[in-house]
Amino acid sequence: MNFRSPIKHCRNCGASVVYRVPDDGDTKERAVCPACDTIHYENPLNVVGTVPYFGERVLLCKRNIEPRWGKWTLPAGFMELGESTAEGAARETQEEAGAQFEMEGLFTVLSVPRVGQVHLFYRARLLSDVFDPGFETIEARLFTESEIPWEEIAFRTVRETLEHFFADRARGHFGVHSFDIT
Repeated sequence: MNFRSPIKHCRNCGASVVYRVPDDGDTKERAVCPACDTIHYENPLNVVGTVPYFGERVLLCKRNIEPRWGKWTLPAGFMELGESTAEGAARETQEEAGAQFEMEGLFTVLSVPRVGQVHLFYRARLLSDVFDPGFETIEARLFTESEIPWEEIAFRTVRETLEHFFADRARGHFGVHSFDIT
C-alpha cells in the first residue's frame, strides 16, 4: 500500500523511475532508476510529541488545522531532519502550546502501518500553567482525567497514549508502551 504520491523521477539523475523488485535480493517493489540504478526507498514518517502534565492535569491543544480541525490532541507533529525524536517533540510542544516544560522519558511508541507512520510520545512536566499557543492551536488547556473530552480526541494514537498515561499514573509508575494501531 502506498501512502504518498509515487516517486516519478530519480533524485540522483532525474530520469524516470520504474517500480520493480530490485536485483539486489530485495523482496519489495521499489522505485528503481533504469539510468543510474539508484534504488529509492520509501519509509514511514515519524510523528513526535509529548504528554505535558501539571499536577493531576494534562495539556491538550484544540487543532486549528486539518485534519480534524477543532478536535483535541496532544502537542505533536512530524519530526524534522536534523533533530532527535526528543528535540522534535519539544519543538512541537513549544510551537503548538507555547508551554514551559521539562522533558522526561519516552512514553509510547505506536506503529500505524495503515498510514505509514510511527508516533512517539514523551512525558513532559509543565513548569507553568500559562500557555502561548501558536497558529496551529485554537486553545491550549489543562484537563483532569474526568474532564477530558474523550469523544473530541483527534487521533487514536492520542487516545491510547492518554489512557496509558492515566493508568500508569494510577499505578504510581510510568513505563514505556509500544504497540500497533491496526
